[in-house]
Amino acid sequence: MKKLKILEITAFSAGICGVWTRVLAESSLLAKKGHDVHVFSSDIYRGGEAKKALDEEIINNVKIKRFPTKGSFGQNTYFWNFEKEAMKLRPDVIITHAYRQYYSTKALKIAKKLKIPCFLVTHAPFLEKKLRNWKLNVAVFIYDNFIGRRILNEYTKIITITKWELPDLFKLGVKKEKIVYIPNGIPEEYFKGKPKKGRVKKKILFFGRIAPIKSLETLIKAISIIKDNEISLDLVGPYEPDYKKELVELIKKLNVEKKVKFYPAIYEIKKKISLLDNHGVFVLPSKREAMPQALIESMARGMIVISSDTEGGKEIVKDRKNGFIFKIGSEKELAEKIEESVNTKDKRIQNNAREFVKRFSWKKLIEDIEKVYTS
Repeated sequence: MKKLKILEITAFSAGICGVWTRVLAESSLLAKKGHDVHVFSSDIYRGGEAKKALDEEIINNVKIKRFPTKGSFGQNTYFWNFEKEAMKLRPDVIITHAYRQYYSTKALKIAKKLKIPCFLVTHAPFLEKKLRNWKLNVAVFIYDNFIGRRILNEYTKIITITKWELPDLFKLGVKKEKIVYIPNGIPEEYFKGKPKKGRVKKKILFFGRIAPIKSLETLIKAISIIKDNEISLDLVGPYEPDYKKELVELIKKLNVEKKVKFYPAIYEIKKKISLLDNHGVFVLPSKREAMPQALIESMARGMIVISSDTEGGKEIVKDRKNGFIFKIGSEKELAEKIEESVNTKDKRIQNNAREFVKRFSWKKLIEDIEKVYTS
């Protein structure tokens, strides 16, 4: 198979970010296969800490170059100029991550100048209007109708990470033959070895960004409803200071200080696996999820998972078959599902979960990705 110089473009390449998790895994595996892989991004560090990322870095033989931000719109859109460096690099192919980002539009223009393929990985940005402010809703409407409809079919292929976003793409006029479904994956390490028998079923876990979109107040309220004093909750991940302060105040108000603890973010795979293997139930109470990586990782380690009924959560978790689903924001229903999950002796849910997520192994997915990019 032909070896390529590949340029991947993403908003963030430092800290915790679902898009960056995909980009790093994909880039690393492509580099391992002998391709010359480069990543361009802003210099924003994504996470609780207010700091800048390094200008340049090499991770797993992937060459990362970060550019100074010139401004921003909302929490996810940053403006940075990379056209000159992209033209200088002269890649064989460009993969740009996230629809409705200015850099993805610019990537298409650069690819046209270089006469090379350009692929768009959407990352399921089609969230509900109520989760955006009116300015963002206006911006989304303008982009979709005056830019998206015009340019989406100009990408070589559009790669979706979920199936639930397909109707939205069809509404924007995307041709069916343009779309390829390749979900996010998890490393092979998550499937190796059996989870230890000594895990504590009544230890509840959330790991990920501690941010308002995760609706952790719903989870804390659910814990306060449960009368079983053996049930505890660990919140693991980088936090937004103001939001953590709100949660700490809520924990005190509900008198659950002894049951709810915060812990720093964990990045190393071995440590994450150990964390998962020490807990019985993983809960993702988010207001919105595209394709939740943490759910797949937890299911691969034989945990019982509980997800709010976000589009991403429902695509992965089937209620009482391979996990549990509850209504977004319903602490009462979540409390009931937690109690049911810790008290069940039926192993079928965990076994079904482990079997279901085997399809998300990066070992399998990278073969599909390489075929698309090199065809």
